[in-house]
Amino acid sequence: MIDSQILGKIADLELVARIVVDGLVSGLHRSPFHGYSAEFSQYRRYRPGDDLKYVDWKLVARTDRVYTKQFRETTNMAASLVVDTSASMSFSASAHRTPGVRLQTDASHVSKFRYAQILAAALAHLIATQGDGVGLVARDRFLPPRTGRHHLRALLASLSAMKTAGDWHAPDVVRRAAERLTRRGLLIVLSDLYDTEDRVFVELRRAARMGHEIVLFHVMSRDEIEFPYASDVEFADLETGGIVAVNGREARRSYLDAVAAFLERWRTRAGSEAFQYSLVITDTPPDAALRKFLLSRQEK
Repeated sequence: MIDSQILGKIADLELVARIVVDGLVSGLHRSPFHGYSAEFSQYRRYRPGDDLKYVDWKLVARTDRVYTKQFRETTNMAASLVVDTSASMSFSASAHRTPGVRLQTDASHVSKFRYAQILAAALAHLIATQGDGVGLVARDRFLPPRTGRHHLRALLASLSAMKTAGDWHAPDVVRRAAERLTRRGLLIVLSDLYDTEDRVFVELRRAARMGHEIVLFHVMSRDEIEFPYASDVEFADLETGGIVAVNGREARRSYLDAVAAFLERWRTRAGSEAFQYSLVITDTPPDAALRKFLLSRQEK
């Protein structure tokens, strides 16, 4: 397992992707991504032994006849990586905790955004290596899913050049990503999900209704989850610049309750729509986080 801080200091994102992916899929008995590019072809009368998950129950209700959906396998999957570039993603763990001073990010530790970049690069490398198309969508850029080494390098260069700032307009970005997948594909969102939850969820559910599979990597730092502040401290909002002073010991219980509720909402809502949800903490080695994700796909 490779420490995320070490990987975060390597500037070459293509090298980082190769390091993370090297040996990652050993032990997996099949590709974790193939099989999601089947396109609807036609209906056929139900036959005994057919898989009931392909029965169109709405059609049954309208016609009182049982039909199953038939699919045509395509040679390539289309996947889009949707990366959060909001300013909140620049937060890193192990921040300055001197009593009575303003909280500052420690640049020596990997930020949520850098961690998301590493995960996205590794996923792009993995998908491209198996011959499928991968694209990139963010607030200020769009690369359609394509195959080939040249496209992968262009995607990694674009991913590496991305910066965080302000709000990333999550609902609009998710909608654009879903609409630009020209066939049923895989939508992989990497974000801390500090956005308008209801609007983002509506767009994710809409993408799923379009036939896309939704994967959520909920990227958080250890400090955000555990709140290790026990003295007076000032917190600065990375997106608005607003400042609030609190006593860490007094605020800890209510903060932890709010964060636990926030994480549970996303886990529950994702589960209700059959999205694949992974909470990833930035002090977890990226290859460990991805291996856990890939193995969970094997079990589906």
